[in-house]
Amino acid sequence: MFRIILVRHGETPWNKERIFRGRMDIPLNDTGREEARLAGEWLKNEVIDAAFSSPLSRAVETAEQIARHHGLTVQTLEGLTDLDYGDWQGVPLEEVKQRYPALYRQWESMPDTVRFPNGETLEEVRVRALAAVDEVLDRHPQGNILLVAHRVVNKVLIAAFIGLNNSDFWRIGQDTAAINRFERVGSIWNIITVNDTCHLRPVARGPQLDF
Repeated sequence: MFRIILVRHGETPWNKERIFRGRMDIPLNDTGREEARLAGEWLKNEVIDAAFSSPLSRAVETAEQIARHHGLTVQTLEGLTDLDYGDWQGVPLEEVKQRYPALYRQWESMPDTVRFPNGETLEEVRVRALAAVDEVLDRHPQGNILLVAHRVVNKVLIAAFIGLNNSDFWRIGQDTAAINRFERVGSIWNIITVNDTCHLRPVARGPQLDF
């Protein structure tokens, strides 16, 4: 049986400041490092057979905090890289709303129809992320596999696993350092948990925004 533990990376300064990150390599902040450590502690007694991550450092560092308990080296997969926000990368949310009001309203209401200026669409993320999962499945047809990625990547993967479309993007919560679990039976993905943050109770966290 093939099981995935899908984790979002811990908090970065740009999560907290609501700046679009995308392909920019923003490291974890102190809260994010503590979130990653707690995720590792939470999962340390489970069997994990291989660990994969987005190549961006915020995801790699989170994955390493989990993998170290299992004697695993984190392998990176380009398909798990964050959404390319194009011209929105490095821009605060409020500035994006002012500079791209119509496109931002479209992103809020019809996310599946948006192509970010000089960036990607959700469908392009979905195709490459699912290809990365298939690559992992080919290499490890049995076992428990850790994948660490990003808010957008995790959301589109979760939607695909449970039979939702990219139009359902905003229906899926994904907090920093959240743990999601799925089990593949034949061609069907069974949901075990989504957006589990029980392990983060020791961290002083404000209200979680979808950012």
